[in-house]
Amino acid sequence: MATLRVPTPLRPYSGGQSELKVQGDTVGEALSEAARQHEALQPHLFAADGQLRPYVNLFLNDEDVRDLQGLETPLKDSDRLMLIPSIAGG
Repeated sequence: MATLRVPTPLRPYSGGQSELKVQGDTVGEALSEAARQHEALQPHLFAADGQLRPYVNLFLNDEDVRDLQGLETPLKDSDRLMLIPSIAGG
């Protein structure tokens, strides 16, 4: 079972939890599991077409999943996923 680190801005949608235990063979399956556990996360993670929202930065053990195989990146039980929110400034 992998661990998904939830950033502070998304914790109201994860029941206030900073980490979720998620299962899945891929990163996408694990994120879908998190959205099933906490339905309020769904619109913050996924667009209507099921793709990861462009402003959601997702890292697997310190590597951006976009540099790997995206949502199809294989996942091991010991892996740690981290959601990193985009921050805009001006």
